[in-house]
Amino acid sequence: MEHGLLKLATDHAVPVVASNDVRFLEQPDFFAHEARVCIHQSRLLDDKRRSREYVDQQYLKSSAEMQEAFADLPVALENTLHLAQRCNLELTLGEYALPAFPVPEGESEADYLRRKSAEGLDERLERHGLASGTTREDYDRRLDHELEVINSMGFPGYFLIVADFITWAHENGVPVGPGRGSGAGSLVAWTLGITGLDPIRYELLFERFLNPERVSMPDFDVDFCVEGRDRVIEYVAQRYGRNQVSQIITYGTMAAKAVVRDCGRVLGFNYGFVDSIAKLIPNKLEMTLEKALEEEPELKTRYDNEDDTRGILDLARSLEGLARNAGKHAGGLVIAPSDLTDFTPLYTEPDGHSVLTQYDKNDVESVGLVKFDFLGLRNLTIIDWTLKAVNETRSRHGQDALSLDDLPLDDRDALRLLQAAHTTAVFQLESPGMKELLRKLKPDGFDDIVAAVALYRPGPLDAGMVDEYINRKHGKAQVKYPHPKTEPILKQTYGVILYQEQVMQIAQELAGYSLGGADLLRRAMGKKKAEEMQRQREIFIAGAAYNGIPKEQAEPIFDLMETFARYGFNKSHSVAYALIAYQTAWLKAHYPAEFMAAVLSADIDKTDKIANLIEDCRLMGLDILPPDVNHSHYRFQVEDGAIRYGLGALKGVGRGAVENLIEVRERVGTFSSLASLCREVDLSRLNRRTLETLIRAGAGDSLHRNRAALMQALPDILNEAERFQADREAGQSSLFGGGVTTSGPTADESASPLPNVPDWTTRQRLRAEQETLGLYLSGHPMDEVREELAEITTTTLDNLGDRLGNGNGNGYKGRGRGVEMTLAGLVMAIRKRPGKGAFVAIDDGTARLEVAIFDSLYNQIADRLVADEILVVRGRVEVDDFRGGFRMVADEVLDVDQARERFARGLEIEILRPAVEFDHDLAAAMQPYRSGQTPVIVRYRNEAAQALLKLGTDWQVAPSSELLAAVSGLKGVERVRLRY
Repeated sequence: MEHGLLKLATDHAVPVVASNDVRFLEQPDFFAHEARVCIHQSRLLDDKRRSREYVDQQYLKSSAEMQEAFADLPVALENTLHLAQRCNLELTLGEYALPAFPVPEGESEADYLRRKSAEGLDERLERHGLASGTTREDYDRRLDHELEVINSMGFPGYFLIVADFITWAHENGVPVGPGRGSGAGSLVAWTLGITGLDPIRYELLFERFLNPERVSMPDFDVDFCVEGRDRVIEYVAQRYGRNQVSQIITYGTMAAKAVVRDCGRVLGFNYGFVDSIAKLIPNKLEMTLEKALEEEPELKTRYDNEDDTRGILDLARSLEGLARNAGKHAGGLVIAPSDLTDFTPLYTEPDGHSVLTQYDKNDVESVGLVKFDFLGLRNLTIIDWTLKAVNETRSRHGQDALSLDDLPLDDRDALRLLQAAHTTAVFQLESPGMKELLRKLKPDGFDDIVAAVALYRPGPLDAGMVDEYINRKHGKAQVKYPHPKTEPILKQTYGVILYQEQVMQIAQELAGYSLGGADLLRRAMGKKKAEEMQRQREIFIAGAAYNGIPKEQAEPIFDLMETFARYGFNKSHSVAYALIAYQTAWLKAHYPAEFMAAVLSADIDKTDKIANLIEDCRLMGLDILPPDVNHSHYRFQVEDGAIRYGLGALKGVGRGAVENLIEVRERVGTFSSLASLCREVDLSRLNRRTLETLIRAGAGDSLHRNRAALMQALPDILNEAERFQADREAGQSSLFGGGVTTSGPTADESASPLPNVPDWTTRQRLRAEQETLGLYLSGHPMDEVREELAEITTTTLDNLGDRLGNGNGNGYKGRGRGVEMTLAGLVMAIRKRPGKGAFVAIDDGTARLEVAIFDSLYNQIADRLVADEILVVRGRVEVDDFRGGFRMVADEVLDVDQARERFARGLEIEILRPAVEFDHDLAAAMQPYRSGQTPVIVRYRNEAAQALLKLGTDWQVAPSSELLAAVSGLKGVERVRLRY
């Protein structure tokens, strides 16, 4: 076996370790890996090696050696020959094998498609009406044209299959997106319910989707709610047969860094040595080992001078790019006209249940199978949850259910939300850069949302198209058109060629292209093939001349089209996704609590996102109710206009535990105590660790407000509950008669009272919340010093925009870019940059801000950069043009005590009827701190009068939290505060 694999590898020029190398023999998985290597390497043989002569020579050579090696097992050689003779497969490439769609008897697929499309068009127009400036004849003409193309190309079955599973999804409560990609340009798709957009209303082109002048399979990418997607796939499997339906395999390849690590591991080198090599490979897209050796001098030096490094890299270079592992395509599904094994080998996943095609998506299409994309879109789930919550409330109030199909696309509240860029959680519009674009764009209609989706991409941003579009929209730049005939095409985008469809329409209008030919032109421009572009240029100029446009005008227009074609976006896709964006913005504007509860639930396992979303809820004025064992569900829910925290968002609390808690609560009613809860729930699911998490998060506050007492009593309560449940299972009664009690008052009477212990301090409560929830819910550590630090700082973090708008911050003159300010906040995250300092995220309970601390300052204050530490930072604040929001470059960083010592003008102690020994007690309390420069002022008062006494310089102190606590605890002290 070993000899055979090594011989196979050698014959195909695959370097392997010598078979007598102990390291190789100790790696049994290496044989399987090398076998895969040989198989894939053999597929990549050049033309010479594919020649019959070469194959015969290799066979004869290998045959002789194999006979010698297996002389004692001649039957093994005979069996390999029999196997080889059976492994004959002929593949027909380039022909499509669509499954037959069941149609009524007497109708062909083409006839059935035509009938269903006509019926669908009647229903759509009855509900939505005609597009402005069109007639019914325009729709009928477009429908006939599309059907003629679809049927002539042999694709009616494809449309019927897609329409069928989308219809099933609608009828079975699985939300489906309005469309994506170029498929939204098909009127047939709209009439069948595949898409939710009228392509005539939005000037979308069918030829962008299916071009009769370039025959290729249509491709609908369909978005489903992530929770219902698998149900649709299951329906398809049942309808067409499980032996004909499968998801598609993907292959992870051995990329540059990964292949070095794999080779180093297999060859037995220690991790640190291999890691030092891998880290020298630059982190760039499409990086190869060959490029790395050219770009990284240190890697080349080590390759030239270190034998071990050279051995690893040589082996890695021979394996680089080969398949390493198998996975599942995110959305691809194939439906075969007969058994899948007639077309493709199959692969069983490790779970033993899921079967995938062994061909990847490209090879699947090459052998004729048709791929359908079932994509999961989280935002559809959010919309679905929001609508269910809204309609449940509307139903209770006797109102009709809300339908997104009836939303007006010019809603004032939704547009105001977009103009203010309050778009956190709004589909496609929530990134900081997109928010900044919206602030500048100020969309006042649906078309502007479509444009925003198309504009916010690297190409248009880099080319200056965004600023040009915005300036033209707001009258800051002149609207110009390449030619008067292009005005109807480009008027909507202020003369900017923004969409690929506009390139096609210009070619049609100016040069007489058919839309199919215009699509070929668009493709050629996008691929920038010189020879094809020259041919298209000549066609365009000739066509323009025929339409009365001279060459000297046509050539600049062609050049302009070519430039914008590189950046142009598919309008069909932009309109489809803009519709989902608008729907989420509308829901956020009109039903903010229901919408944000759904968004929080969708990200329930992402603690960092939950914290940011909670912050957005507070900015919207939404109350966040704490988690509660008597009120919370697994997901976030709306409760009396507020959002109740979902138990599923607690770290370490699993779905099974929450479901058991809710099931018991619905059965027995509200829990009156921790004991009653523990007696009723399944303690194997709600174990001690889970219950501790619930208490620390505040979810047990409705049982008892003292979290320290609950924590201390929990072990005894659990022991008692276990005994109680054991007795109940055994059916035992109490000694004095009566059955075993359940929850409620009777159970509580027998429970031990909670211990009388002090509750946690505010800081302890908040720390526990932060550890279990990932955020501070019932307060913020800044609350204890917020009023004091307001005397030092310029503003709170949520008011930075107002201060920057004034142009002079806190009165200091801006130095260079930005405005100098002093800010304070709790350290939430530290991102170190070796040799360059760090980025520190601070939070003051109103907002967050990222502070850049460069290396010179960082080296001085690194010891102060500790999570959960409150810092006072002085520096320059400016608008972050790249990510939106604001950023700060720090000049000085102080902790709270250092800030007190720096800024305080005096320590004021207010006393009333002091004790006889008060002066001695005060001196003793202040003694450890009398090394500073802050004066001490005593405000003494009684019923008759008051006096202000300034103590001598030898009483000056260094103010700190400990000093304030020590003085505040003295008998007779009414108040202690620092004056700034």
